[in-house]
Amino acid sequence: MSSSPLASVLFVCVHNAGRSQMAAGFLNHLAGDRIEVRSAGSIPGDQVNPSAVEAMKELDIDISGQKPKILTTEAVQASDYVITMGCGDACPIFPGKKYLDWALEDPAGKGVESVRPIRDEIKTRIEALIAEIDAQQEA
Repeated sequence: MSSSPLASVLFVCVHNAGRSQMAAGFLNHLAGDRIEVRSAGSIPGDQVNPSAVEAMKELDIDISGQKPKILTTEAVQASDYVITMGCGDACPIFPGKKYLDWALEDPAGKGVESVRPIRDEIKTRIEALIAEIDAQQEA
């Protein structure tokens, strides 16, 4: 097995502080180094949402060291999958990429109790994404 990742995924939301950070945390945790993971925001926040950090910590996934990053054209070009989460038209579109839009509630300003169902929905979608990427690699 080669050491290079099979695919690369970019998660994008407006602030890169909640949904995209949780998604990146799950993908890193569940796929390890098999998939390259990036996340970014069209208008990055100052910090990762503390409720998102707490909700992920409950599943032994630490995203507390992450920082919101600005979405760049280069990040999109370098990714096979671009998964948007409510950033609308802010994402540049390039041919040959697989674009998915995940309609997920924004956890901004919510307590951890309200973030848990969003986290669990993201986990379900990440598991399906990994299965899809694995199937593509075997095809």
